[in-house]
Amino acid sequence: DIGSEVRTDDLTTEQTIALRQALENIDLQLEGDLRRFNGLNIKRLNEINCHRGKRHRNSLPVRGQRTRTNARSRRGSKKTVTGKKK
Repeated sequence: DIGSEVRTDDLTTEQTIALRQALENIDLQLEGDLRRFNGLNIKRLNEINCHRGKRHRNSLPVRGQRTRTNARSRRGSKKTVTGKKK
């Protein structure tokens, strides 16, 4: 019904209503429901005290990435440590 080259700005109200109804009929979890579902999964991992839950709790990478270097986005900004005085 809607062409693949049509941009979202150019959609008519009828097309947006049809698109919204099509998404509702597919029965996908979208927006708030999906966020709630993911949050409950993470909460479950924390409660059962598994390895992934502990990593979520400590704000560390969950999927096996290295943390000695990198992982800055998960661990936050650098905290510089002063060198030892002689």
